[in-house]
Amino acid sequence: MPNIKSSIRSVKTDAELNAKNSAVKSSIRKAVRKLNEAIEAGQTEEAKNLLTNAVSGFDKAVQKGIVHKNTAARKKSRLAQKVNAMA
Repeated sequence: MPNIKSSIRSVKTDAELNAKNSAVKSSIRKAVRKLNEAIEAGQTEEAKNLLTNAVSGFDKAVQKGIVHKNTAARKKSRLAQKVNAMA
């Protein structure tokens, strides 16, 4: 543990930000997992709805600076390809 006051505050804020960021990443992973399950089950309509949720999750994460924009674009593209291949 740091001894300096500013370092102590920095550790606290880092922990808070880490908790928020990990919550957002977790929600994205859940959305992608649900989408993949729907794709494997062959549920086309549900997959399309889940795709919009996953895409919006990625977009929000990019705006907050949690995920790099190119990473989000790549993952959104690959998910869209999977959904489009169903039809």
